Amino acid sequence: MDYLNGLNDKQREAALHKEGPLLILAGAGSGKTSTMTRRIAHLIKNEGVSPYHIFAVTFTNKAAKEMRDRVESLVGEGLNMWILTFHSACLRILRKYAERLGYTNDFVVYDPTDQKTVIKNCIKAANIDDKKFTPAYVLSVISDNKEKAVSPQEFMRLNEGDFKGKILAGLYSEYCKILKKNNAMDFDDLIVNTVRLFEADEEVLLYYQKRFAYIMVDEYQDTNYMQYRFIRLLAEAHNNICVVGDDDQCIYQWRGADITNILDFEKDFKNTKVIKLEQNYRSYGNILAAAHSVVERNMQRKHKKLWTDKEPGEKICYYRADDEKDEARYVAQEIDRLKTKERQYKDFAILYRTNAQSRTFEEALSAREIPYRVLGGLRYYDRKEIKDIMSYMRLVQNPADDVSFARIINEPKRGIGDKTVEKLRTLAQVRGESLFETLTDQEVVMGLPSKAIASVQQMVDTILKYSEEKANLRVSDIYDGVLVNTGYLKALEDANTVEAESRIENIMEFKSVIYDYEKEDPQLSLSDFMERIALVAEVDNHDENENAVVLMTMHSAKGLEFPVVFLPGMEDGLFPGWRSLDTPTGLEEERRLCYVGMTRAKERLFMTSAQMRTMYGKTDYTRESQFIREVDKSLLEGDAVYEKKPAMFSTGAGSSFGNSWGGGSGFGGTAAQKAPSSRIGGNDGFAKASPAMPFDPLAASRQESKRSGALNQGKDFQSGDRVNHAKFGEGMVVAVEGKTISVMFDSAGLKKLAKDIAPIKKI
Repeated sequence: MDYLNGLNDKQREAALHKEGPLLILAGAGSGKTSTMTRRIAHLIKNEGVSPYHIFAVTFTNKAAKEMRDRVESLVGEGLNMWILTFHSACLRILRKYAERLGYTNDFVVYDPTDQKTVIKNCIKAANIDDKKFTPAYVLSVISDNKEKAVSPQEFMRLNEGDFKGKILAGLYSEYCKILKKNNAMDFDDLIVNTVRLFEADEEVLLYYQKRFAYIMVDEYQDTNYMQYRFIRLLAEAHNNICVVGDDDQCIYQWRGADITNILDFEKDFKNTKVIKLEQNYRSYGNILAAAHSVVERNMQRKHKKLWTDKEPGEKICYYRADDEKDEARYVAQEIDRLKTKERQYKDFAILYRTNAQSRTFEEALSAREIPYRVLGGLRYYDRKEIKDIMSYMRLVQNPADDVSFARIINEPKRGIGDKTVEKLRTLAQVRGESLFETLTDQEVVMGLPSKAIASVQQMVDTILKYSEEKANLRVSDIYDGVLVNTGYLKALEDANTVEAESRIENIMEFKSVIYDYEKEDPQLSLSDFMERIALVAEVDNHDENENAVVLMTMHSAKGLEFPVVFLPGMEDGLFPGWRSLDTPTGLEEERRLCYVGMTRAKERLFMTSAQMRTMYGKTDYTRESQFIREVDKSLLEGDAVYEKKPAMFSTGAGSSFGNSWGGGSGFGGTAAQKAPSSRIGGNDGFAKASPAMPFDPLAASRQESKRSGALNQGKDFQSGDRVNHAKFGEGMVVAVEGKTISVMFDSAGLKKLAKDIAPIKKI
């Protein structure tokens, strides 16, 4: 069997590489998964490498499963080979060696909801204002420091003279202590503790270095510092490391991804061979060309340009809506228009910058009875009843888990109030025990309120019984026993409400989840099951067979593809966001995100913006996104793109101020017309376009000024005003707050000015 059959020349060259470091720069849709899986098959079947010595690591369960399935289809099943996510691989290592770090091997993994519970308790115990130190903010600081290998002690030392920093350091320290006491780790700990283990225990490191002689890393541009150290330590012995990635798709720097990992790979690993995969198999030519015209403006990137032997396809359609409701109506209308027998609803995706944008699209799709699915909202596993029952099962796995105990001690109602729980917590601290361990003392139980004694005793007995027998029971047996014997199911049945009925349906569906896992692995242990559930990402739940329009953020869409993609909200301030404009690296990451969004489209790409948008209770006039203005105008059709041209001053008879604007976008001429199809919407209330009417940005600007009552030339500025500054030139007012005014200047970017003294005038 020719395991390299069907690969192009560059893919084949990469798959044939065996010894030494290899950097595969794989552009979007360039067949990197095929290249990696064929390389693995070639190593096993043609080079005689044992699957035992191969380690392939990626970021999502979906990607890992796809790679594993493809490899098994080529070389057979049952191979003793690791094709895992970073977190799954580290979890597997720590399950074996956690005791060397002071944990037991049945430690639990806290998800973001559990982490939030812990940090809330830390903030409350320290009597700190949770409005100044919100749980989300504190957790982000903790995560950032863990990813940078900064311990609580080091963080405290670095912030000795900073009042706010010292408070954060104290919370960081207490958070870590609570997790350790509860025999728990969070997601960051899985990587951090594995690196700690490798660096502290040479025996363990040598074992895995010897085992993994061939290492492959997918999506290398998304690795953070600790993931880099993990891979670097494993690869030191053999140096047979192959990383696959695309610097143009590094979009997770806000959560620790370090683009320099891929940009500096050749410095980190000497004699690296670099192979570029630039042939794209996903998108039509115009989509690729448009995406490249945006991303090529970034400075932090390796030179490459995707190409395809597919047809150019239709141009990218741009629509400038009146407001966000008009934008949503247009998108729903276009989905209705393009839906055919061959093109189903699941072929459409609406990818936005922030989750807050989804509401108007949900309303517009519902109005047309178009089925849709929102990814990134409340996960199935985050529902209250599922979190409750998972907390019970985690207590069975690890009775020292105080977070899970605190969640279920009064679920269902057992007559245990907050004051009783606090007394138990104090007693447990004095004794140096977990909350559950304290309740195993019969005297403590008898000291509870009389109405609580029987139900609490039943709960304690149930947890103890199933914890002692967990190795001898199926996960489904434990689930059934906990659900019935704790009284949780009966409490829902007795409630006899629509909400309770819905919750019963959800916990019954959860049993189906367990059965599915047990079918895959009849020997599935409770800890294995809880690990898999903890590591499920929302994108892993994307069902490609569900016939519904998909709504999700651009970040969540990475790795996916759809025949038709809509990118709404293409406005400065929303995309790119204002914060990204503070630094060049921030703007470049937003530009890469735009590139990722555009390259999700296979056949058609629509980009939209709104002249006026209401978000978070505030209405503002907007300017079209910088990224829309960066797209090669020969590849756009539809509405004209506003672009200011250099002013031309003349006293000649034929001169006019309008000449300096170039008529708008310059779609092959000085004035761009609206495509009739972009504004003719039948019953949707769109104004019909005049076929011969050129787009006039100056007139549009005056129209906006007239609507906002801002034609006077005083200092009464409003959002949407076009202004001229003596130093920074022309720009648009984006916010007015008291005596200050924020202006997005065409050349100088965002500036905050003192309204009364700034040398600024309305245009």
